Amino acid sequence: MQGARVLLLENIHASAVELFKGEGFEVESVATALKEDELVAKLAGVQVLGIRSKTQVTEKVFAAAKDLVTLGCFCIGTNQVELEAGAKAGVAVFNAPFSNTRSVAELIICEVIALSRHLTDRTREVHEGKWRKIAAGAHEIRGKTLGIIGYGHIGSQVSVLAEAMGMRVLFWDVMTKLPMGNARPAASLGEVLAEADFVTLHVPETPQTKRMFGQPELAQMKKGSHLLNASRGTVVDIGALAAALSSGHLAGAAVDVYPEEPEANNDAFASPLRGLANMILTPHVGGSTMEAQASIGREVATSLTKFLKQGATTGSVNLPQIELPLTRGTHRILNVHRNVPGVLRDVNKIVSDRNANIRSQVLATDSNIGYLVMDLDQDVSNDVMVAMSALPTSIKTRFVY
Repeated sequence: MQGARVLLLENIHASAVELFKGEGFEVESVATALKEDELVAKLAGVQVLGIRSKTQVTEKVFAAAKDLVTLGCFCIGTNQVELEAGAKAGVAVFNAPFSNTRSVAELIICEVIALSRHLTDRTREVHEGKWRKIAAGAHEIRGKTLGIIGYGHIGSQVSVLAEAMGMRVLFWDVMTKLPMGNARPAASLGEVLAEADFVTLHVPETPQTKRMFGQPELAQMKKGSHLLNASRGTVVDIGALAAALSSGHLAGAAVDVYPEEPEANNDAFASPLRGLANMILTPHVGGSTMEAQASIGREVATSLTKFLKQGATTGSVNLPQIELPLTRGTHRILNVHRNVPGVLRDVNKIVSDRNANIRSQVLATDSNIGYLVMDLDQDVSNDVMVAMSALPTSIKTRFVY
Protein backbone atom coordinates (compact mmCIF):
# COMPACT_ATOMS: atom_id res chain seq x y z
CA MET A 1 0.00 0.00 0.00
CA GLN A 2 2.31 2.72 -1.31
CA GLY A 3 1.88 6.27 -0.06
CA ALA A 4 -0.26 5.37 2.96
CA ARG A 5 -0.86 8.22 5.40
CA VAL A 6 0.18 7.52 8.99
CA LEU A 7 -0.85 9.56 12.05
CA LEU A 8 1.20 8.95 15.21
CA LEU A 9 0.07 10.46 18.53
CA GLU A 10 1.57 10.76 22.02
CA ASN A 11 5.27 11.00 21.15
CA ILE A 12 5.66 7.56 19.61
CA HIS A 13 9.35 6.72 19.25
CA ALA A 14 11.28 7.76 16.16
CA SER A 15 12.02 4.08 15.38
CA ALA A 16 8.42 3.76 14.15
CA VAL A 17 8.68 6.93 12.07
CA GLU A 18 11.87 5.69 10.44
CA LEU A 19 10.34 2.32 9.59
CA PHE A 20 7.20 3.86 8.08
CA LYS A 21 9.14 6.40 6.04
CA GLY A 22 11.42 3.63 4.81
CA GLU A 23 8.32 1.97 3.36
CA GLY A 24 7.39 5.16 1.53
CA PHE A 25 4.54 6.15 3.85
CA GLU A 26 3.64 9.75 4.69
CA VAL A 27 3.99 10.24 8.46
CA GLU A 28 2.58 12.95 10.73
CA SER A 29 3.57 12.94 14.41
CA VAL A 30 1.65 14.72 17.18
CA ALA A 31 3.12 15.01 20.68
CA THR A 32 -0.17 14.74 22.60
CA ALA A 33 -3.31 12.64 22.77
CA LEU A 34 -6.39 13.94 20.95
CA LYS A 35 -9.95 14.22 22.19
CA GLU A 36 -12.67 12.30 20.35
CA ASP A 37 -13.82 15.14 18.06
CA GLU A 38 -10.25 16.23 17.36
CA LEU A 39 -9.31 12.69 16.44
CA VAL A 40 -12.29 12.28 14.10
CA ALA A 41 -11.33 15.46 12.24
CA LYS A 42 -7.66 14.46 12.08
CA LEU A 43 -8.31 10.97 10.66
CA ALA A 44 -9.76 12.11 7.33
CA GLY A 45 -7.63 10.45 4.64
CA VAL A 46 -5.51 8.54 7.20
CA GLN A 47 -4.95 4.79 6.74
CA VAL A 48 -2.80 4.09 9.83
CA LEU A 49 -3.25 5.43 13.37
CA GLY A 50 -0.67 4.96 16.12
CA ILE A 51 -1.47 5.74 19.78
CA ARG A 52 -0.24 5.01 23.27
CA SER A 53 -2.39 4.78 26.42
CA LYS A 54 -4.08 8.19 26.61
CA THR A 55 -5.95 8.39 23.29
CA GLN A 56 -9.43 6.87 23.46
CA VAL A 57 -10.53 5.31 20.16
CA THR A 58 -14.30 4.94 20.42
CA GLU A 59 -17.06 3.53 18.25
CA LYS A 60 -17.73 7.06 17.03
CA VAL A 61 -14.12 7.39 15.87
CA PHE A 62 -14.18 4.08 14.01
CA ALA A 63 -17.51 4.92 12.36
CA ALA A 64 -16.22 8.28 11.15
CA ALA A 65 -12.73 7.16 10.03
CA LYS A 66 -13.73 5.66 6.69
CA ASP A 67 -10.15 5.57 5.37
CA LEU A 68 -8.65 3.93 8.44
CA VAL A 69 -7.29 0.45 7.75
CA THR A 70 -5.28 -0.39 10.86
CA LEU A 71 -4.49 0.91 14.35
CA GLY A 72 -1.42 0.32 16.49
CA CYS A 73 -1.32 0.61 20.28
CA PHE A 74 2.36 1.33 21.00
CA CYS A 75 2.04 -0.22 24.46
CA ILE A 76 0.81 -3.47 25.99
CA GLY A 77 -2.73 -2.44 26.90
CA THR A 78 -5.62 -2.06 24.45
CA ASN A 79 -8.37 -1.05 26.90
CA GLN A 80 -8.29 2.48 25.45
CA VAL A 81 -9.68 1.08 22.18
CA GLU A 82 -13.19 -0.24 21.58
CA LEU A 83 -11.92 -3.40 19.90
CA GLU A 84 -15.28 -4.80 18.83
CA ALA A 85 -16.17 -1.52 17.14
CA GLY A 86 -12.83 -1.67 15.35
CA ALA A 87 -13.54 -5.17 14.09
CA LYS A 88 -17.00 -4.15 12.88
CA ALA A 89 -15.32 -1.33 10.95
CA GLY A 90 -12.78 -3.75 9.45
CA VAL A 91 -9.85 -2.08 11.24
CA ALA A 92 -7.13 -4.44 12.47
CA VAL A 93 -5.72 -3.45 15.89
CA PHE A 94 -2.23 -4.42 17.03
CA ASN A 95 -0.28 -3.88 20.26
CA ALA A 96 3.19 -4.56 21.70
CA PRO A 97 2.94 -7.52 24.09
CA PHE A 98 6.68 -8.18 24.34
CA SER A 99 8.83 -5.10 23.89
CA ASN A 100 8.72 -3.49 27.35
CA THR A 101 8.87 -6.77 29.27
CA ARG A 102 12.45 -6.33 30.44
CA SER A 103 11.97 -2.70 31.45
CA VAL A 104 9.02 -3.51 33.71
CA ALA A 105 10.76 -6.56 35.17
CA GLU A 106 13.87 -4.54 36.05
CA LEU A 107 11.76 -1.85 37.71
CA ILE A 108 10.06 -4.46 39.90
CA ILE A 109 13.38 -5.90 41.10
CA CYS A 110 14.64 -2.37 41.76
CA GLU A 111 11.54 -1.61 43.82
CA VAL A 112 11.76 -4.86 45.79
CA ILE A 113 15.27 -3.89 46.90
CA ALA A 114 14.25 -0.29 47.58
CA LEU A 115 11.29 -1.38 49.73
CA SER A 116 13.39 -3.89 51.63
CA ARG A 117 15.95 -1.18 52.48
CA HIS A 118 13.46 1.72 52.92
CA LEU A 119 15.53 3.61 50.38
CA THR A 120 12.91 6.21 49.47
CA ASP A 121 12.49 7.20 53.12
CA ARG A 122 16.25 7.45 53.67
CA THR A 123 16.67 9.44 50.44
CA ARG A 124 13.91 11.89 51.38
CA GLU A 125 15.39 12.37 54.86
CA VAL A 126 18.84 13.22 53.52
CA HIS A 127 17.30 15.70 51.08
CA GLU A 128 15.60 17.28 54.10
CA GLY A 129 18.96 17.58 55.90
CA LYS A 130 18.39 14.65 58.28
CA TRP A 131 21.01 11.95 58.89
CA ARG A 132 19.48 8.62 60.01
CA LYS A 133 22.06 5.86 59.52
CA ILE A 134 20.04 2.90 60.83
CA ALA A 135 19.72 -0.81 60.07
CA ALA A 136 16.40 -1.35 61.84
CA GLY A 137 13.79 -2.62 59.38
CA ALA A 138 16.29 -2.97 56.51
CA HIS A 139 16.78 -6.43 55.04
CA GLU A 140 18.50 -8.26 52.19
CA ILE A 141 16.14 -9.78 49.65
CA ARG A 142 18.18 -12.97 49.41
CA GLY A 143 16.18 -15.85 50.83
CA LYS A 144 12.91 -13.91 50.83
CA THR A 145 9.83 -15.11 48.93
CA LEU A 146 8.50 -13.23 45.93
CA GLY A 147 4.89 -13.97 45.01
CA ILE A 148 4.01 -13.26 41.38
CA ILE A 149 0.35 -12.91 40.43
CA GLY A 150 0.10 -13.38 36.66
CA TYR A 151 2.93 -15.44 35.16
CA GLY A 152 2.92 -14.10 31.60
CA HIS A 153 5.64 -12.30 29.63
CA ILE A 154 6.49 -9.88 32.43
CA GLY A 155 5.78 -12.10 35.42
CA SER A 156 8.06 -14.86 34.13
CA GLN A 157 10.88 -12.36 33.47
CA VAL A 158 10.52 -11.02 37.01
CA SER A 159 10.76 -14.62 38.17
CA VAL A 160 14.10 -15.18 36.42
CA LEU A 161 15.63 -11.96 37.75
CA ALA A 162 14.36 -12.54 41.29
CA GLU A 163 15.79 -16.05 41.41
CA ALA A 164 19.14 -14.71 40.20
CA MET A 165 19.04 -12.39 43.22
CA GLY A 166 18.61 -15.37 45.53
CA MET A 167 14.86 -15.09 46.12
CA ARG A 168 12.38 -17.94 46.34
CA VAL A 169 9.63 -17.53 43.72
CA LEU A 170 6.02 -18.61 44.09
CA PHE A 171 3.48 -17.74 41.42
CA TRP A 172 -0.21 -18.03 40.66
CA ASP A 173 -2.00 -17.72 37.33
CA VAL A 174 -5.48 -18.58 36.12
CA MET A 175 -3.84 -20.65 33.37
CA THR A 176 -1.30 -23.44 33.72
CA LYS A 177 2.16 -21.99 33.05
CA LEU A 178 5.59 -23.58 32.71
CA PRO A 179 7.75 -22.47 35.66
CA MET A 180 11.06 -20.77 34.92
CA GLY A 181 14.04 -22.06 36.90
CA ASN A 182 13.05 -23.14 40.39
CA ALA A 183 9.86 -21.06 40.55
CA ARG A 184 6.94 -22.97 42.04
CA PRO A 185 3.28 -22.66 41.01
CA ALA A 186 0.87 -22.13 43.88
CA ALA A 187 -2.43 -23.95 44.24
CA SER A 188 -4.30 -20.74 44.95
CA LEU A 189 -3.97 -16.99 45.25
CA GLY A 190 -4.36 -17.38 49.00
CA GLU A 191 -1.28 -19.60 49.19
CA VAL A 192 0.84 -16.88 47.56
CA LEU A 193 -0.51 -14.17 49.86
CA ALA A 194 0.13 -16.24 52.97
CA GLU A 195 3.76 -17.08 52.09
CA ALA A 196 5.18 -14.14 50.12
CA ASP A 197 7.28 -11.34 51.59
CA PHE A 198 6.69 -9.38 48.37
CA VAL A 199 3.65 -9.73 46.11
CA THR A 200 3.89 -8.29 42.59
CA LEU A 201 0.90 -8.03 40.24
CA HIS A 202 1.16 -8.65 36.48
CA VAL A 203 -2.40 -9.21 35.28
CA PRO A 204 -4.41 -7.69 32.41
CA GLU A 205 -7.38 -5.40 32.88
CA THR A 206 -10.50 -7.56 32.69
CA PRO A 207 -13.80 -7.67 34.58
CA GLN A 208 -12.28 -10.47 36.68
CA THR A 209 -9.21 -8.46 37.72
CA LYS A 210 -11.00 -5.20 38.50
CA ARG A 211 -10.40 -4.47 42.20
CA MET A 212 -9.18 -8.05 42.66
CA PHE A 213 -6.94 -6.73 45.44
CA GLY A 214 -9.14 -5.21 48.10
CA GLN A 215 -9.31 -5.33 51.90
CA PRO A 216 -9.88 -9.14 52.09
CA GLU A 217 -6.85 -9.93 49.91
CA LEU A 218 -4.62 -7.40 51.66
CA ALA A 219 -5.63 -8.90 55.01
CA GLN A 220 -4.48 -12.33 53.78
CA MET A 221 -0.98 -11.04 53.11
CA LYS A 222 1.71 -11.67 55.70
CA LYS A 223 2.10 -8.95 58.30
CA GLY A 224 5.12 -6.89 57.31
CA SER A 225 4.98 -7.89 53.62
CA HIS A 226 4.94 -5.61 50.60
CA LEU A 227 2.69 -5.14 47.55
CA LEU A 228 3.84 -3.99 44.09
CA ASN A 229 1.51 -3.09 41.22
CA ALA A 230 2.80 -2.22 37.75
CA SER A 231 -0.06 -3.90 35.89
CA ARG A 232 -3.32 -1.96 35.72
CA GLY A 233 -4.62 0.80 37.96
CA THR A 234 -8.03 -0.82 38.43
CA VAL A 235 -6.60 -3.99 39.96
CA VAL A 236 -5.95 -2.59 43.46
CA ASP A 237 -8.37 -0.83 45.80
CA ILE A 238 -6.21 2.20 46.56
CA GLY A 239 -8.15 3.17 49.69
CA ALA A 240 -7.79 -0.31 51.14
CA LEU A 241 -4.07 -0.31 50.34
CA ALA A 242 -3.61 3.04 52.09
CA ALA A 243 -5.39 1.66 55.14
CA ALA A 244 -3.23 -1.49 55.20
CA LEU A 245 -0.08 0.64 55.07
CA SER A 246 -1.27 3.14 57.68
CA SER A 247 -2.19 0.35 60.11
CA GLY A 248 1.23 -1.25 59.75
CA HIS A 249 -0.12 -4.53 58.38
CA LEU A 250 1.92 -3.94 55.22
CA ALA A 251 5.50 -2.69 55.57
CA GLY A 252 5.52 -0.93 52.21
CA ALA A 253 4.24 -0.81 48.66
CA ALA A 254 5.19 0.32 45.16
CA VAL A 255 2.53 1.54 42.73
CA ASP A 256 3.10 2.63 39.12
CA VAL A 257 -0.49 2.60 37.84
CA TYR A 258 -3.67 4.19 39.20
CA PRO A 259 -7.45 4.04 38.68
CA GLU A 260 -7.35 7.65 37.47
CA GLU A 261 -4.21 9.22 36.05
CA PRO A 262 -3.43 12.80 34.99
CA GLU A 263 -3.83 13.41 31.27
CA ALA A 264 -0.69 15.53 30.93
CA ASN A 265 2.67 15.78 32.70
CA ASN A 266 1.86 19.17 34.21
CA ASP A 267 -1.49 18.09 35.68
CA ALA A 268 -1.80 17.59 39.44
CA PHE A 269 -1.77 14.09 40.92
CA ALA A 270 -3.89 13.22 43.97
CA SER A 271 -3.91 9.90 45.84
CA PRO A 272 -4.43 8.70 49.44
CA LEU A 273 -1.07 6.92 49.02
CA ARG A 274 0.89 10.17 48.92
CA GLY A 275 3.07 10.82 51.94
CA LEU A 276 2.90 7.30 53.41
CA ALA A 277 6.08 5.72 54.77
CA ASN A 278 8.00 3.27 52.54
CA MET A 279 5.63 4.03 49.69
CA ILE A 280 7.10 4.18 46.18
CA LEU A 281 4.89 6.12 43.77
CA THR A 282 5.91 6.38 40.12
CA PRO A 283 4.00 8.00 37.21
CA HIS A 284 3.25 4.94 35.03
CA VAL A 285 6.87 4.54 33.92
CA GLY A 286 7.17 0.75 33.99
CA GLY A 287 7.84 0.56 30.26
CA SER A 288 9.32 4.03 29.93
CA THR A 289 12.90 3.33 28.95
CA MET A 290 14.51 4.40 25.70
CA GLU A 291 15.23 0.77 24.87
CA ALA A 292 11.63 -0.28 25.43
CA GLN A 293 10.15 2.61 23.48
CA ALA A 294 12.46 2.01 20.52
CA SER A 295 11.61 -1.69 20.56
CA ILE A 296 7.88 -0.98 20.83
CA GLY A 297 8.13 1.41 17.89
CA ARG A 298 9.72 -1.25 15.72
CA GLU A 299 7.44 -4.08 16.90
CA VAL A 300 4.14 -2.31 16.29
CA ALA A 301 5.23 -0.51 13.12
CA THR A 302 6.33 -3.85 11.68
CA SER A 303 2.95 -5.43 12.44
CA LEU A 304 1.09 -2.50 10.88
CA THR A 305 3.29 -2.55 7.78
CA LYS A 306 2.84 -6.29 7.27
CA PHE A 307 -0.91 -5.85 7.49
CA LEU A 308 -0.87 -2.97 5.01
CA LYS A 309 1.39 -4.70 2.49
CA GLN A 310 0.52 -8.39 2.95
CA GLY A 311 -2.72 -8.53 4.91
CA ALA A 312 -1.05 -10.44 7.78
CA THR A 313 -3.10 -10.29 11.00
CA THR A 314 -0.71 -12.29 13.18
CA GLY A 315 -0.75 -10.50 16.53
CA SER A 316 -4.00 -8.62 15.88
CA VAL A 317 -6.15 -8.36 19.00
CA ASN A 318 -9.50 -8.01 17.23
CA LEU A 319 -9.41 -9.86 13.88
CA PRO A 320 -8.94 -13.56 13.08
CA GLN A 321 -5.27 -14.52 12.59
CA ILE A 322 -3.97 -15.14 9.06
CA GLU A 323 -0.48 -14.85 7.59
CA LEU A 324 -0.38 -16.20 4.03
CA PRO A 325 2.93 -16.41 2.13
CA LEU A 326 3.17 -14.14 -0.92
CA THR A 327 2.29 -15.67 -4.30
CA ARG A 328 4.16 -14.32 -7.32
CA GLY A 329 2.21 -13.11 -10.33
CA THR A 330 -1.09 -12.64 -8.52
CA HIS A 331 -3.18 -9.89 -6.96
CA ARG A 332 -4.09 -10.26 -3.29
CA ILE A 333 -7.56 -9.27 -2.12
CA LEU A 334 -8.45 -8.85 1.55
CA ASN A 335 -12.05 -9.01 2.70
CA VAL A 336 -13.34 -8.39 6.22
CA HIS A 337 -17.00 -9.40 6.51
CA ARG A 338 -19.74 -10.28 8.94
CA ASN A 339 -19.51 -13.95 9.86
CA VAL A 340 -22.85 -15.29 8.66
CA PRO A 341 -23.62 -18.49 6.70
CA GLY A 342 -23.09 -18.34 2.95
CA VAL A 343 -20.32 -15.74 2.65
CA LEU A 344 -17.71 -18.08 1.19
CA ARG A 345 -20.34 -19.48 -1.20
CA ASP A 346 -21.10 -15.98 -2.47
CA VAL A 347 -17.41 -15.13 -2.83
CA ASN A 348 -16.64 -18.32 -4.73
CA LYS A 349 -19.59 -17.69 -7.05
CA ILE A 350 -18.15 -14.26 -7.88
CA VAL A 351 -14.84 -15.91 -8.71
CA SER A 352 -16.32 -18.77 -10.76
CA ASP A 353 -18.64 -16.46 -12.74
CA ARG A 354 -15.53 -14.65 -13.97
CA ASN A 355 -13.55 -17.82 -14.64
CA ALA A 356 -10.89 -16.56 -12.25
CA ASN A 357 -8.11 -18.83 -11.07
CA ILE A 358 -7.57 -18.77 -7.30
CA ARG A 359 -3.92 -19.44 -6.50
CA SER A 360 -4.26 -19.23 -2.70
CA GLN A 361 -7.19 -18.67 -0.35
CA VAL A 362 -7.50 -18.69 3.43
CA LEU A 363 -10.55 -17.84 5.54
CA ALA A 364 -10.49 -17.43 9.30
CA THR A 365 -13.47 -16.51 11.49
CA ASP A 366 -14.48 -15.72 15.01
CA SER A 367 -18.02 -15.45 16.37
CA ASN A 368 -18.71 -12.15 14.61
CA ILE A 369 -16.08 -11.46 11.95
CA GLY A 370 -14.67 -13.33 8.98
CA TYR A 371 -11.36 -12.46 7.34
CA LEU A 372 -10.58 -13.73 3.84
CA VAL A 373 -7.22 -13.52 2.05
CA MET A 374 -7.28 -14.47 -1.64
CA ASP A 375 -4.54 -14.53 -4.29
CA LEU A 376 -5.89 -14.77 -7.84
CA ASP A 377 -4.95 -14.06 -11.44
CA GLN A 378 -4.42 -10.40 -12.19
CA ASP A 379 -6.61 -10.09 -15.29
CA VAL A 380 -9.91 -10.38 -13.37
CA SER A 381 -8.87 -9.30 -9.87
CA ASN A 382 -10.36 -5.81 -10.08
CA ASP A 383 -13.78 -7.12 -11.14
CA VAL A 384 -13.69 -9.68 -8.34
CA MET A 385 -12.79 -7.05 -5.72
CA VAL A 386 -15.57 -4.68 -6.84
CA ALA A 387 -18.14 -7.50 -6.71
CA MET A 388 -16.90 -8.68 -3.28
CA SER A 389 -17.11 -5.13 -1.94
CA ALA A 390 -20.74 -4.97 -3.03
CA LEU A 391 -21.78 -8.04 -1.01
CA PRO A 392 -24.13 -7.03 1.84
CA THR A 393 -21.93 -8.95 4.29
CA SER A 394 -18.71 -7.12 3.36
CA ILE A 395 -17.24 -4.62 5.81
CA LYS A 396 -13.96 -3.67 4.14
CA THR A 397 -12.32 -4.98 0.97
CA ARG A 398 -8.99 -3.87 -0.50
CA PHE A 399 -6.01 -4.80 -2.68
CA VAL A 400 -2.58 -5.10 -1.11
CA TYR A 401 -0.70 -5.78 -4.38
